[in-house]
Amino acid sequence: MVTPGLAELPLIGLLRSASGRFALLFTALFAAAATAAAVVLWWNTAGALDRQTDAAIRADATALAERRQDAGISGLMTSIADRIALDVQYEALYLLQSPDRTSLAGNLEAWPEEAEGDPPWIRIPLLREDSESEARLLRIDLGDGYRMLVGRDVAEKLRLRALLSEGIAWAAASSAAIAVLGAWLLRRALEDRLAPVYGTAAAISGGDLSRRVPLSDRQDEFDRLGMTMNAMLDRIAQLMAGVRGVSDAIAHDLRTPIARARAKLEESLSAASDEEALRAAVEQGIADLDDIARVFKAVLRIAEVEAGARRAAFAPLDLAPMLADAAELYGAAAEVGEQVLECDLPEALPMVGDRDLLLQAVANLLDNALKFNPAGGHVVLSARQYGNVAEIAVADDGPGLSLADRGRVGERFFRTDAARTTPGSGLGLSLVRAVVALHGGEVVLADSHPGTVPPGLTVTLRLPVG
Repeated sequence: MVTPGLAELPLIGLLRSASGRFALLFTALFAAAATAAAVVLWWNTAGALDRQTDAAIRADATALAERRQDAGISGLMTSIADRIALDVQYEALYLLQSPDRTSLAGNLEAWPEEAEGDPPWIRIPLLREDSESEARLLRIDLGDGYRMLVGRDVAEKLRLRALLSEGIAWAAASSAAIAVLGAWLLRRALEDRLAPVYGTAAAISGGDLSRRVPLSDRQDEFDRLGMTMNAMLDRIAQLMAGVRGVSDAIAHDLRTPIARARAKLEESLSAASDEEALRAAVEQGIADLDDIARVFKAVLRIAEVEAGARRAAFAPLDLAPMLADAAELYGAAAEVGEQVLECDLPEALPMVGDRDLLLQAVANLLDNALKFNPAGGHVVLSARQYGNVAEIAVADDGPGLSLADRGRVGERFFRTDAARTTPGSGLGLSLVRAVVALHGGEVVLADSHPGTVPPGLTVTLRLPVG
């Protein structure tokens, strides 16, 4: 005989399932609510009957004790006889005894042994008219050795309590059945709603990255989960497409300089006339390889920034002196190109960020502006603060960008047709966008001189200062 393992037991499998745990929680809450309702019902019926009986007995006993004080034992005996005569329901129970334990009045045959103890309230079995019943009695010590029992026959109340108990038992059984059915329906509903998610995840793990979680028209929590997963999958697909694009771009853009460097080195080996020519060819090959290394370094820097690895270097800084340093650095390059670099900077512009990355981003913008600006053109570096946002703008008088090209600026290795003849790798604005995204900002592109030809280009970095 084979003994099932723990994983095969239904209860263990139910507990391991999230839908099963939700179903069990629903059952527990339903059972707790049903129990609370039964307790309240019992308190308000059987409990109320008991309290009502005790109150009637206590009031009757108090009245008889006062009667004894007013009219003596004879008056008390008369009152007991009158009460028994007027008791049409045959529920009242009395027994009055003298100091020598002689029964003086009442309809109880003998003093019960249970009444000899300390508690004044007692319950005793009662046999009346060949039927078993129960009596609720209160013992009263009247003084001078006299004592009295006052009580009620609670047979009707016991029958009502039994009927109530039976009803509660049936209600509990019905509630348990409904709870189990509700738990099963709840688990089934959860599994049905999560089935598309399971199917999509299984398809994606199998290699079908085009699958998405189907959505309903209910717009509930499961639809929001599906939309979040679909957005995540879209982002993953976008990143994978970007990786493929970067790989293709690297292969395309680096193939030419690598082939050129190799060709020059081979040519120098076979055709170099002297040591000086060979040295010049080797130096040119080293320069070409340095350019390739710079491209790889830029790609790795962008990947590092996009991964958020530099966020730990955030610290309070002042943008104004940093921007002044960048302007001073590129001022000489502007003079060489017969251009004018102007600055419009505030005295202070504090924020929290990575100074080195921000300086490199601004340097890339200034380098691009000077590279595409015509001779005699102006490049303006400005900065200002609007509320909790700092804006850094670099404006030039160059050819600008079309709307179609602006949508692709920032893609790795993307270069416009006009930029194909200029040196560069197409990674400068990619790094700028990555740095700005790391700081929670945005990059805005606009014409420097709208309506004119050339329109120029203004690149604005909007960065939160907090």
